[in-house]
Amino acid sequence: MIDFVFLGLVIFAAVYSLAAVASVVLYRRRRPFTSDVAPPVTILKPLRGNDGQLYENLRSFCLQDYRSFEIVFGVRYLHDPAVAVVERLRHEFPGLELKLVADSRTIGTNLKVSNLANLVRHAKHDTLIVADSDMRVGPGYVRAVVWPLEDRRVGLVTCLYRGVAPYGVASQLGAMFINEWFLPAALVGTHVERLRHAFGATIACRRDTLRSIGGFEAVADQLADDYMLGWLVSKRGLRVVLVPYVVDNVVTERNLRTLVLHELRWARTFRTLRPVTYFCSLFTYGIPLSLLWLAASRGTRAACVALALHAGLRAVGRLGLYRSLGQPPPWSDTWLVPIRDVVSFVVGILSFLGRTVRWNDEQFRVRRDGRLERRVGTGNGQRLAGSAESARPASEWEESA
Repeated sequence: MIDFVFLGLVIFAAVYSLAAVASVVLYRRRRPFTSDVAPPVTILKPLRGNDGQLYENLRSFCLQDYRSFEIVFGVRYLHDPAVAVVERLRHEFPGLELKLVADSRTIGTNLKVSNLANLVRHAKHDTLIVADSDMRVGPGYVRAVVWPLEDRRVGLVTCLYRGVAPYGVASQLGAMFINEWFLPAALVGTHVERLRHAFGATIACRRDTLRSIGGFEAVADQLADDYMLGWLVSKRGLRVVLVPYVVDNVVTERNLRTLVLHELRWARTFRTLRPVTYFCSLFTYGIPLSLLWLAASRGTRAACVALALHAGLRAVGRLGLYRSLGQPPPWSDTWLVPIRDVVSFVVGILSFLGRTVRWNDEQFRVRRDGRLERRVGTGNGQRLAGSAESARPASEWEESA
């Protein structure tokens, strides 16, 4: 009975692996469409700290081949290390409209969303793009993501991202998760059901659409703010469009502890939003399932064959993935594949064993509806703070080039 159960699971995992690679190959064969219509755009950039890659990331947004755009950078305080990077860019690109906003006004537990709510008040244009600070793009990025908004039936545009590892093993493992699991899974999902959510790499929309869903205030306490923005737009009967443009997500984790905590936050986010789907995703990890079969059956020949086949399938399949993503085949980190898959499998299981996440050195509890509650230390114990804080700003500054 054990052999039959595990045989079914590893066959399912193999079929999924083939479908995932095929989805990426088909997606990358699509060519980004561009239009002659180029509305003026405001890019909103919430910032916090400097991970060593921030300058190159932000600079890539300054190099856009686009007629009219501004970038509004936001921090909570002027002593944030990101401020020096923004000032450097303003001196390097004096002809661009680069604004720096420092505003500590807080509208909820998700401080990134509070930052965005403060930034949008300074946006000059009605076409908005939100992009995280760890993303790096090419010069055709803005043109590629705004053209679907010409259609008034489209409410939001988003795109996927691929991992880039500038540092050591932890950075490599993080990039492998994005490229070999997250991105293919996202594409498989678009074939199963209509896209109703967004990805944090890029969110583009019109100002009136954002206003119609209640602004950023509507997701001020949500952990998965990007997901929920897309869901709210979809609820209004508008389409969420995934454009065939892939940005680079620069993974800057330098140690395994930081990486695991980051991925556990992701996992508990997905588990909260789509518990059944996320649970089923655990059965797509062929190598960990084969190892469990090997242990449960005490080394049967069938389990050994399954392990060998899945190891080979992963090694060959990732070549197709990386070639489709425009990256050289990563032969040097092939030895990390079983480690990467086992870590992902364990993190997935741990996601069901608690609701606490760590984000920006703070601990939060994720409620069943996806909202965050901040944990506040009180003596020897902890308590949960309210989900919303005072909306009165401690300081507000704006500097415009």
